[in-house]
Amino acid sequence: MDAKFKDLLREGAVAGLIAYRTIHGQLFPWFYTKGNLSDLEPWRQSSARYPIVKLLLALARRDPAGTYGVLLRGCEERGLKELYKWNQLDPDKVVTIGQACDAELAARCECEKPYPDRIDFGQQVDGVAQSRRVSELHSMTNEARLDSWLAHFNRCIRCYGCRDVCPVCFCSECSLQHSELIPGDKLPPDASFHLIRAVHMGGRCVDCGLCEEVCPARIPLRSLYKEVNRVVAEIFDYRPGADNNGRSPFTLLGEDSLLPWGTR
Repeated sequence: MDAKFKDLLREGAVAGLIAYRTIHGQLFPWFYTKGNLSDLEPWRQSSARYPIVKLLLALARRDPAGTYGVLLRGCEERGLKELYKWNQLDPDKVVTIGQACDAELAARCECEKPYPDRIDFGQQVDGVAQSRRVSELHSMTNEARLDSWLAHFNRCIRCYGCRDVCPVCFCSECSLQHSELIPGDKLPPDASFHLIRAVHMGGRCVDCGLCEEVCPARIPLRSLYKEVNRVVAEIFDYRPGADNNGRSPFTLLGEDSLLPWGTR
């Protein structure tokens, strides 16, 4: 990894790049520039996952003219593509370096495509075609499924961690944070929050699973969003993060109405 990244920085192809660095035996996201090239490490397979795309978006908003490199997994690349479609990032200002997930991580995430389009590091492994999580939901009666979800949602402490870590939550102000906009007369307020957000994520969720990983209440959010993605694919034949020029079916704004990248 160090040689490829050093070339990008030395040649001026990027102003900086986001990869990883080992600190106390653990990998953490790290921003590399020409000034800290000596800190670059050889690539190694790891299950460490962070909101890399979120960090890239923050960099781009701070410096829209800069070009940055980023080390991406398959789900992270899908998130990047969605941000391109929503005009939140300029693809001409991003240089991607792909890393494939190993079979263990792919199975744990039930990821259909656990690798980016171009693999620079790692080996491609088969994805998971059928989600066990979704199958378990379908095996339940409607009443049992509703009771189960309400029990999960009632544990929510409204920390907004799921929203804050999401690579495709890019709004500068979140309507769901305003309690007066979340009706609580028919459903508990926390259930309303998650159900409204699930609809909001329709056609946008890239199945990275970070929302579930950071949830302190251990709500199985990935199961919810996998089911949302299944319904969107079934009805609209749309899969978030896919290579196509179409917008999400939930994008109601016209092409000229979308804000340019870096301004939202």
